[in-house]
Amino acid sequence: MQNSIEWDDSLIKKYNVSGPRYTSYPTALSFQDGYSEENVRAAISHSTNKALSLYIHIPFCHQLCYYCGCNKIVTRHQHKADLYLDFLEQEMASQAKLYQHYQVDQLHLGGGTPTFLTTEQMARLVNSLNKHFTFTADAQKGIEIDPRSLANGMLPTLRGLGFNRVSFGIQDFNDDVQQAVNREQCADNVANLVVEARQLGFKSVNTDMIYGLPLQTPESFTETMDKLIALSPDRVSVFNYAHLPDRFAAQRKIREQDLPSASQKLAMFKNTLAQMEQAGYVLIGMDHFAKKDDSLAIAQRKGELHRNFQGYTTHGDCDLLGLGVSSISQVGDSIFQNPKDLKEYYQAVSERDIPVVKGLTLSEDDCIRAAVIRQLICHFELDFADFEARYQINFQQYFKEALTSLHGLAQDNMLSITENGITVSPKGLLFIRIICMAFDAHLQRQAKLTRFSQVI
Repeated sequence: MQNSIEWDDSLIKKYNVSGPRYTSYPTALSFQDGYSEENVRAAISHSTNKALSLYIHIPFCHQLCYYCGCNKIVTRHQHKADLYLDFLEQEMASQAKLYQHYQVDQLHLGGGTPTFLTTEQMARLVNSLNKHFTFTADAQKGIEIDPRSLANGMLPTLRGLGFNRVSFGIQDFNDDVQQAVNREQCADNVANLVVEARQLGFKSVNTDMIYGLPLQTPESFTETMDKLIALSPDRVSVFNYAHLPDRFAAQRKIREQDLPSASQKLAMFKNTLAQMEQAGYVLIGMDHFAKKDDSLAIAQRKGELHRNFQGYTTHGDCDLLGLGVSSISQVGDSIFQNPKDLKEYYQAVSERDIPVVKGLTLSEDDCIRAAVIRQLICHFELDFADFEARYQINFQQYFKEALTSLHGLAQDNMLSITENGITVSPKGLLFIRIICMAFDAHLQRQAKLTRFSQVI
């Protein structure tokens, strides 16, 4: 869906509501307390998958970025990572026993800032992973990198340890914006790191950007994206900043009057889309771009793109195991999570083999709705017959209420509903989360408990 896109700015006020990002359905807000090792074992026994995707959460950062909503601990004390690795390895040893029959196809380190670790700590972590898990010969091994905190020699170390994908967190190249969010970095240094990563032979060099940050303007962000495109990353994430100061204390340091308006944010997205398309990138989902020959773009063309807690992925046939504080796993039709608080995580690892505390086993209705939302948010179209054959339902009867609720969006030309299926129009791309919300049976209860991020 790479056509020229035109939006009516008058729709912003009408549809700029809060909603989930749908890295899962049901979302984490539906998780229930009391999930145990017994539930995890049952999930593994019922899963038909034999491939595993590993996510490792490193919660530490050297410096607080005001926009950040991640589960993190800001510290200058490097020894805290040594203690964390002690508990992480203990969890790893216990979890690995349950997943002996799996082979790991994908590894991803996130945070926090995984490159908070020293080269010695990183080697320790990877050696422990190799000890406890079996990786396929061509496993994808990726890591998120903060260019400001990269230890000397870390990129060559990562390559030597088997990492073949890196993602640099850049967010914005503008000096004023960087200062406003307490994330100052040198553009030349970032460019040099991208060049070095390519020279070292990383298969994929990716970048993360954010629009909607304080002091950004459509003009300044256009300049930022021009600088980024000149680096020619393989994939680009362009996230919409979610300003939720009630939930994230660091965001209270951002002055609301410095934030761009919804109209300005829309202009940033429209400009970015035009710039990326002109540079030869394909729009993947609602906030990702990839080069046409990238595996994500190929998977989308084949109808095989998947979405989970790591975002868009080609590994839809993998169960996901998250290790570390706050990490989320998805095995078969079950989702479960470790404690979010570090002390509680340490206590849970000390007291029992599997430290999960929350979770959910999806009902048949949950599975059907999850598949619908995944199809729409990955491919922007849905065929009724496909779902009727797969789940033995009459789609229009089963989702009568949801389809009725989409009529307003259809009248505003954001999607079309025919006898055969649903097709999201170019105009509807920005509002794909709202379209998915029509199929979310958990949303009404969750809306009373929390605030989601604004769609725009």
